Amino acid sequence: MGKVALITGITGQDGAYLSEYLIKKGYTVHGIKRRASLFNTDRIDHLYQDPQLNDRNLILHYGDMTDSMNITRIISDIQPDEIYNLAAQSHVKVSFDTPEYTANVDGLGTLRILEAVRLLKLTEKTRIYQASTSELYGLVQEIPQKETTPFYPRSPYAVAKMYAYWITVNYREAYNMFACNGILFNHESPLRGETFVTRKVTRALSRIALGIQGEVYMGNLSSKRDWGHAKDYIKAMYLILQQDQPDDYVIATGVTTTIRDFISRAFKEIGVIVEFRGEGANETGEIIGIDKDLFVDKIGEAYLAAIQSRIGEKVVKVDPKYFRPTEVELLIGDATKARTKLSWEPQYTLDTLIKDMMTSDVKAMKKEAYLRDGGYRIMNYFE
Repeated sequence: MGKVALITGITGQDGAYLSEYLIKKGYTVHGIKRRASLFNTDRIDHLYQDPQLNDRNLILHYGDMTDSMNITRIISDIQPDEIYNLAAQSHVKVSFDTPEYTANVDGLGTLRILEAVRLLKLTEKTRIYQASTSELYGLVQEIPQKETTPFYPRSPYAVAKMYAYWITVNYREAYNMFACNGILFNHESPLRGETFVTRKVTRALSRIALGIQGEVYMGNLSSKRDWGHAKDYIKAMYLILQQDQPDDYVIATGVTTTIRDFISRAFKEIGVIVEFRGEGANETGEIIGIDKDLFVDKIGEAYLAAIQSRIGEKVVKVDPKYFRPTEVELLIGDATKARTKLSWEPQYTLDTLIKDMMTSDVKAMKKEAYLRDGGYRIMNYFE
């Protein structure tokens, strides 16, 4: 009989990759999803459709991190061996607009899980993974950041996550619970939400290359982040809960990149060369050349003439509305502890991450371009 795992936030990027990873390891996976009038299970639908992955190995429950009775009932019914708490209002800028909701879900939501496990007397059985974040470091006190680096949160999201971090440590020490924090630095993929900066970039650049969109507006292009692939990071989550003793770990690549450089690399992946000029709100990114062979290979010859006609045009612009009220300038993680104790090693580089994301978004945006150009009429005819 395989293990039983409960994943909150299962319909998100990490939840989707983690659920597939655990099912392939023989787990029965239960997931909590919020009730909505629209289906929001796109990221995990394939797990239902593939009989090799789902022989009743994936079970979804309606729930909400603000409802303690609901959380307690689900945990009581499932009796999980492992809980991965990935649910959160995780958009930093949005947390300034909804600070109370963010605190309730991200902070108190973690407390509700820990308290449910304690009250149900599952402390000997159930191991808990808490998704912490590099945003805890905020106004960084040390470079690079590691497990002992002091926190200095710079957003309601980060403050809520700091409560979640310390309440996890507190319950571990007070009740001898196997409860761990994974302090994950930015991790991306083709499943990343479209409002997050990397996915906003790869989606917009694909649309620009296909002639669907004219330009993209960004916030602070000088912000530096440590970006990895979500597929690598969910493996670290799993490894954290397989150790003999509970502990907290930084998960990061140790490589930092500006948003500006991420955009340049993503454009280069499809054969478009851009140059940035200006500073602050006046900075722009201009197309200065095209690698014709690469562009045709990645995008298609039909779109080459249009993109060549745009050489000299500004396709990246800055809009101050995307600036954070308090900016986090530099995040770079030291994952020495994870590499040593967990034997964790990322398989993706930044360039292979960008390639994965651009390939996926170009494919998706080609479908949009096809429909825009009237292809839907041909598809309807043949259907």
